[in-house]
Amino acid sequence: MTIRVSVVYSSQARHTFEERVTLDDGASVLQAVQASGVLRRFPEIDLVQAEVGIWGRKADLNQPLRERDRVEIYRPLAVDPKVARRERFRKQGARAAGLFAQKRPGTRPGE
Repeated sequence: MTIRVSVVYSSQARHTFEERVTLDDGASVLQAVQASGVLRRFPEIDLVQAEVGIWGRKADLNQPLRERDRVEIYRPLAVDPKVARRERFRKQGARAAGLFAQKRPGTRPGE
């Protein structure tokens, strides 16, 4: 019996590699990654350090796959999201963002 899975990797923003592979039932995440050819196409991927997941949830390389699983290879973050948010807030100023934003005159709360 065989299963079909997708292997997805984004080397940079708005660029996505996706390969569908057919594997034997009980194949692991590692086998799917190797069969997809993503490691040959993107030699910068280091599976020892890279995080992998199935449908957005962290997974182990030895985890068995099921039919139609989506294996995702995550690249390291370039910027810490908390730091990026803090910088955006600083650039916009306190009065232009979130709860402190200027409201149009005459509007009710929440509009």
